[in-house]
Amino acid sequence: MNIAIIGAGAGIGLQSVIQALKNGHTVTALSTNTDQIPNHPKLIKIKGSATSPIDLKQAIKDCDAVLITVGTKNKKATTLFSDIAKTLINVADELNFSAPVFVITGFGAGESKKYLSFFMQTVISLFLKDQYIDKTIMEELITKSALKWEIIRPGMLTNGDKTSSYKVLPELRKGMKVGKISRANVAHFLINEVENPKMLYQYAALTN
Repeated sequence: MNIAIIGAGAGIGLQSVIQALKNGHTVTALSTNTDQIPNHPKLIKIKGSATSPIDLKQAIKDCDAVLITVGTKNKKATTLFSDIAKTLINVADELNFSAPVFVITGFGAGESKKYLSFFMQTVISLFLKDQYIDKTIMEELITKSALKWEIIRPGMLTNGDKTSSYKVLPELRKGMKVGKISRANVAHFLINEVENPKMLYQYAALTN
């Protein structure tokens, strides 16, 4: 498969690149910084922005699946995530794009906000409030579009190893516990879904 990974320079995106290549896929990796992405004969690097229609079109054209894994360390108010969603929707429309799109947001976006633990409510309220407001807008834009979507909401991300023993929670339920999960495990879930999609048009919460 030809997989486009948007936000491939670090974190979940970089882990997804590594795992996709290991599984034999061809990868087109878009990032504002491609320095950390290892070279590979089946890898195409594009140094650019997910909010640039030109860069995004170059990355996703002719691909079999798109992973949106963009993150930011900026704790201030941002429109990064909703801007990416708008750009993706417009580009997909121009390309008559029909491949599935797997979008990373976070547990605490959208309706999942009501199911956060007190600890995570506090963390997001104090440090990540503006990010999650914009991630919620991103979800709304994507799910109301013509895209073939899947929303992935991981818990608190860590740099732990890939263990394959994480949990996938397809429904929001009272008392559900969504804690930490490694970026490598989130990437593992993404690549598995690309290869065998089971949760299209659904929201998947991920936790160890």
